[in-house]
Amino acid sequence: MTTIEQRGIEPVPVAERTGTPGALFWVWFAANISILGLPLGATLVAFQGLTVWQALLVAVIGAAGSFAVVGVISIAGRRGGAPGLTLSRAVFGVRGNIGPTAVSLLSRLGWETVNTSTAAFVLLSLFTILFGTDGGSKAHPVVTVVAILLFVAATVLISGLGHAFIVAVQKWATWVFGALNVFVAVFLVARIDWDVVGAQPAGPIAAMVIGVGTIAAGTGIGWATAGADIARYTRTSVRAGKLVAASAAGAGIPPRRPGRARLPGVRR
Repeated sequence: MTTIEQRGIEPVPVAERTGTPGALFWVWFAANISILGLPLGATLVAFQGLTVWQALLVAVIGAAGSFAVVGVISIAGRRGGAPGLTLSRAVFGVRGNIGPTAVSLLSRLGWETVNTSTAAFVLLSLFTILFGTDGGSKAHPVVTVVAILLFVAATVLISGLGHAFIVAVQKWATWVFGALNVFVAVFLVARIDWDVVGAQPAGPIAAMVIGVGTIAAGTGIGWATAGADIARYTRTSVRAGKLVAASAAGAGIPPRRPGRARLPGVRR
């Protein structure tokens, strides 16, 4: 499980395709259990004027719906056993595939930048809480760079150890970060003035549609090109519907935590 990944863009031999839909569930669950869901949910409430219940509904539809698309794309990975941008050569040709590859590269770099920066700032915040460090001190930029490099190195190391190791890490990450999110959710629920929340007027349907698009763009749409990459190790006997269901459920369950939408009535 911890050997260096040997596969490149070539198809994975059928004998090595031993993955299950459950593996996809854990991968996408862990990808959506992060703290980034809180600002997305707060955006729905603060800028779209939605109630908490509307925001929860929008979050589930946007995440589960967009990751159902990821699940559909995963079917190509199960069938072809190769990454999505290798399989898309059959549609666009080798030269025509340059455009989609460039767009996907920019998307992946953007996700890596956001995730790495967020993780680094979280680590810096923990340092401030635990050690009382001054965020404006001269040493702060150095600590920031070290924190970013730490997470970049962890990303490269984990990805280099292969698909099986990534799946194992994502499964454990689900429990670890899931527990942290439960703690944050309980903290927020205890500090929310639910009378104020319940008095908020419902937002328009148009705002909900915009909200679904916002959540979809910030979740599944950004991962669409990775669907086949993750599913290329899945057993060829797995039904297509199970791939779609595992992806949609893995992404759709995390947005239901209460912390998604919590701006109105928060007690300080």
